[in-house]
Amino acid sequence: MELKHLIYKFEEGLGIIELNRPQAMNALCAELTNELGELITELEATPELRVLIITGSSKVFAAGADIVEMMNNGTLETYQEIIKVHKVFDRLDELPVPTIAAINGPCMGGGCELALCCDFRIAGEKALFALPEVSLGVIPGSGGTQRLPMLVGPSRAKELILLNDVVKADKALGIGLVNKVVADDKVMDEARDMASKLMQKPAIALRFAKEAINFGVKNDFNTGMSMGMSRFTMTFSSEDQKEGMQAFYEKRKPVYKNK
Repeated sequence: MELKHLIYKFEEGLGIIELNRPQAMNALCAELTNELGELITELEATPELRVLIITGSSKVFAAGADIVEMMNNGTLETYQEIIKVHKVFDRLDELPVPTIAAINGPCMGGGCELALCCDFRIAGEKALFALPEVSLGVIPGSGGTQRLPMLVGPSRAKELILLNDVVKADKALGIGLVNKVVADDKVMDEARDMASKLMQKPAIALRFAKEAINFGVKNDFNTGMSMGMSRFTMTFSSEDQKEGMQAFYEKRKPVYKNK
């Protein structure tokens, strides 16, 4: 597929998406979001994909939604557009492989909401985070009001959303918004290192663990427990479960086939 606002590379199981709208600080316009949705469709049908990294071009992750594009929208038009965004973001959230946001600069508004859809967030020392929508007379519309509280707790989420505070990388790490902070020029190196470690694990176990965790945080405890038991049981139908336990018993390194 032809991409205008994204750059996609595939390297031996590792997919890398680069948001590439530098003239607008990688603002998430409708065309970019549509491209992301089409690309996710391809990724869902790519069994060779093991890990996905999302980053931004020009020392910016994403400035947020394209305000100029939406400022004159009416209620119905806004609802129709945000439904499209939610469908894309939800599919990224539910992608059956681990996802890493490599945050190499400002990560604002919709860009922050995009990062929240990833399983891990690695930030550069100068990265900045904010959800400034309230100051524009609206609220975060792409899942931030739900995903952020699940990550940092409701009180911290209200602090970021209601006060519109700009959070530096060290504070983002302290409140659990990101997993790790590294030097700005080491963000992609760190993301690749994490991806390499993940790709050494059996793909089926990673997928089922992610499914169980995601389901659990979005549902009640008992239902989540049932999902966890179900996915645990299902791993025993894989060759890698047999190999992993046999290797443990024989005190050797397992050789996984991702089957």
